[in-house]
Amino acid sequence: MTRRTNLTAGLHPAVPAAVPPPGAWFPAGELPSPRRWFGPSEGAVPLADGGALVAGGALAGDVPTAEALRYDPVAAAWTATGALGTARHSHSTTVLADGTVLVAGGIGTGGPPAAGRLASAERYDPATGEWAASAGGMATARSLHAATLLPDGRVLVTGGEGDRAPRAPGRSLFSAELFDPATGEWTPAAPMADSRLGHPQVALQDGRVLAAGGRRSTGSGRGVGQGFCELYDPAADAWTRTGSLAAARAGHQATLLADGTVLVTGGDGPGIRFERGFVPFSQWRTERYDPATGAWTPGENMPDGRTCHRAVALPSGRVLVLGGADSATLTTGYATAALYDPLTRSWAATEGLATHRYLCTATPLPDGSVLAAGGTVRSGRALPVPGADELTAATEVFWI
Repeated sequence: MTRRTNLTAGLHPAVPAAVPPPGAWFPAGELPSPRRWFGPSEGAVPLADGGALVAGGALAGDVPTAEALRYDPVAAAWTATGALGTARHSHSTTVLADGTVLVAGGIGTGGPPAAGRLASAERYDPATGEWAASAGGMATARSLHAATLLPDGRVLVTGGEGDRAPRAPGRSLFSAELFDPATGEWTPAAPMADSRLGHPQVALQDGRVLAAGGRRSTGSGRGVGQGFCELYDPAADAWTRTGSLAAARAGHQATLLADGTVLVTGGDGPGIRFERGFVPFSQWRTERYDPATGAWTPGENMPDGRTCHRAVALPSGRVLVLGGADSATLTTGYATAALYDPLTRSWAATEGLATHRYLCTATPLPDGSVLAAGGTVRSGRALPVPGADELTAATEVFWI
């Protein structure tokens, strides 16, 4: 690959002239300030020039930022590009068919979420480095929603958390909306059968979209995980229920595999009772969805349980799982990483991250490598002094 040639020539400042072994991580600069990303569709996205774009995110104290950054893989550095018109986190970021990028919704203030959820949307042009507001914005202000690019070029936005009452915990949403890049306008889509937020959403090979699990509001502010799944048919503008996950999940990941099936990994642990006691930690069990049958089957256990992690499909067909935390405490991010091979149905440990983290972003770059940036390092009782969570600005790249 081009990157390998550059590395061999010693042109990449982040690594030595010798080509690193496959499965290695190497440092790739730092963000201007530490930050994290909460939403299932929120983090960095790849650009056609081989780099990546980050727009918004949560700074220390969960203050939203309007800063947008571009990553240059040759210089291994982030540079500022045009800022968002509105600071936001817990939004969605989607690359459109023409290479422009759509950002929608999120939380726009550092105060109580109910005071600052957004319906607005903006569109980024990589050629000019500028943002423009989309026509009208969404009908419903939402955060922690999912967004998926459809085969016809439109974007499907579903669920998320909406306002319940001022200064009250939000409510999970049933509603869905469609963005048409040709007109820049939003239109209503059929509502989901189940309300959900923080849910992974996968575009299947047949054009349908799978919404898998997620969190449902209970009024407590945190909500509970669910196992219900459903499919959206863009041609019919209709949702249908499909097989449910065996384990209710939130904080999990869903990854499309090369054969068209979907792998679900990790998530908050509902608690598992064994002969010697009760284990409340994150889930290490996986499940695999077959769109042809609509059924989930048990998959191979991960080496470790984790939630708020990231899972990325690699060009080889394998899946890289990285970072995460223990759902019982969410005190310390993990540095461990593992590779899943769908053909042999087996997991193998790989080199861990230099910085342990969860709620980070992990992005496949056009050259096949994976960019990991930001996230939470530690929180709560793991902090040397009680206070705000410790975030990181560190960035690293996984070499395949």
